[in-house]
Amino acid sequence: MKGNRHMLFHIHHCRGIGIKGTKRLVETYQDLHAVFELSSSKLQQLTALSSTNIELFYKDLHSFPSDRYKKLYEENDIEWITLYDDDYPKLLKNVYDPPFLLFLKGNRKLLQASTKLAVIGSRNATSYTEKVLHRLIPQLIERGVVIVSGLARGADTIAHKEAIKSGGNTIGVLGGGFQHIYPKQNVDLAHHMMHHQLLLSEYPPYMKPEKWHFPFRNRIISGLSDAVLVTEARKKSGTFITADYALNEGREVLCIPGSIHDPLAEGTNSLIQEGAKMVLTIEDIFSELRV
Repeated sequence: MKGNRHMLFHIHHCRGIGIKGTKRLVETYQDLHAVFELSSSKLQQLTALSSTNIELFYKDLHSFPSDRYKKLYEENDIEWITLYDDDYPKLLKNVYDPPFLLFLKGNRKLLQASTKLAVIGSRNATSYTEKVLHRLIPQLIERGVVIVSGLARGADTIAHKEAIKSGGNTIGVLGGGFQHIYPKQNVDLAHHMMHHQLLLSEYPPYMKPEKWHFPFRNRIISGLSDAVLVTEARKKSGTFITADYALNEGREVLCIPGSIHDPLAEGTNSLIQEGAKMVLTIEDIFSELRV
């Protein structure tokens, strides 16, 4: 329903509601415009929000200038896509708690690429990750694989840059809005990707990243992808969160093995021990992606 996508845009910008509250509204009303007719007490009953949050949501619901923001985004080449849109990525739609709305900057067509591989690893990645990705990514690019990562320091940065250097395509999933790129050292990379690749975020462009945004956005990184490649990772790291999301979403997790003496190999080696596929050659990845 066309009207519902615009209502999702409006609700998404309201404070206090969050993804779980939005989900309850979407599941309750076939036509989201009905939400405007509800009293704050009825909204609270439906969404299970706290008194503080329902007050914020009710106020923004009836005052947020959605049309002005749509125009502002258009002027800044920021597109948006909702769960109601036909070109919303099918793989992502099937994850637990898929984002209701994504903001896009760059080549939107990359969302529909036939094969996407998430590449994740430690923010403190060593030259081992660099050597491995330098060898693997150009071969993946040759087969038309799009590399998905999170624009973080370390493995993410290496993955994006190798994809670009190899003349391929890459998607970056942010933990905040486009106006607040983190880390700062990747601002130039982010701006390049906004013009030549694709950046996306479930957070409005003006929203600063919060610490909890990063593990939560990992469901999008794995959700967009056909499989997830883990380079180096400590146990119980953010990389592990993404691997867990991937396993829960039925994605294959592929791991680069490492020395038993290396703390950054503890995570990947233990994932292999638990059933993840060990990657020794590029053919191990090709066979999973069927490319």
